[in-house]
Amino acid sequence: MIRSMGCPAKKVCRVDAGSALLRDEALVARICEAVVRAVEVPVTLKIRTGYSPSLRNGLRIARIAEDCGIQALAVHGRTRDQHYTGVAEHDTCAAIKQAVHIPVIVNGDIDSPQRARAVLDATGADAVMIGRAAQGRPWLFREIAHHLATGGQLPPPTRFEIRRWLLEHLEALYAFYGEARGVRVARKHIQWYCQDHPGSDAFWQAVNRVADAARQHAAVAAFLDQAENGRAA
Repeated sequence: MIRSMGCPAKKVCRVDAGSALLRDEALVARICEAVVRAVEVPVTLKIRTGYSPSLRNGLRIARIAEDCGIQALAVHGRTRDQHYTGVAEHDTCAAIKQAVHIPVIVNGDIDSPQRARAVLDATGADAVMIGRAAQGRPWLFREIAHHLATGGQLPPPTRFEIRRWLLEHLEALYAFYGEARGVRVARKHIQWYCQDHPGSDAFWQAVNRVADAARQHAAVAAFLDQAENGRAA
């Protein structure tokens, strides 16, 4: 079970949830204690380094969490006020790792296998967490795992592989959300997967107006077929 106190979204923080909770350390303790008591599974927590530069209290929050029985801690190396701007504070993550005995998972600015290795070495963390960097690049996880295990680097996926994975992803979205909502949710994923391919801007403008699943699926297949054939030629 993951209890998140890391979300910086305005609609979340406006109701004193997500990373807004970091402003009230006593409330953090009460929430953690209540959740740990209420369930029989291990409880983990995600936080940021603080709410703002003037309230960078991630170290205290980490100790509170451990004292309340939290079993692992994920830390995004930014304050809530930073959202996703600036550079992640991996030095703060390293200090948190040194201060607690539970596993610490570092998050923020980890976008390549080499970066994952460097962050683990710099922080002493037990693991890394990948977020935005995997949008449209789900193969990033296997690349990181391979690099951490062997020191080597996998070749990038072919367009044929990307085509297969994206079409499978679309089918899963349609099945999970239903056609109407699935098509809408799929649009951002299509843009992320296809953004590095030639002609992606024009394709995105066209496919973004498609409203049914069959046409959306066929348009993506045709675009990536064209990209693969163009590469082979």
